[in-house]
Amino acid sequence: MNGSAAVEFALVLPLVLLVLLAVTQVAVVARTQLEVVNAAREGARRAATAPDPADAVTVARRALPPELADRARVQVRRPQVVGRQAEVTVAVPVRLTALGGLTVEVRSKAVMRVER
Repeated sequence: MNGSAAVEFALVLPLVLLVLLAVTQVAVVARTQLEVVNAAREGARRAATAPDPADAVTVARRALPPELADRARVQVRRPQVVGRQAEVTVAVPVRLTALGGLTVEVRSKAVMRVER
């Protein structure tokens, strides 16, 4: 009876650590998703007011933290007609190291009407 608690602890500890690691990875993906949504929104805001799509790409990349901005793929679709929709898509690959190096792409799209 005295050693049974230690054996149970030794059996349960790896499962608890695995769950803790998985929760940490989910939190990293959720944080990245929030940052990507914000970057797409900032890029769409710029695309709606500036005629040059390169400006929207720059603004979207600047809205991301440096470690994500380098890996981000930003696409801008901006018609020249006022009132039509400008669309900015930002995608960032996220590597889940705790889950065997699995890579997940976090993506967001924002749309705003062209103002000028």
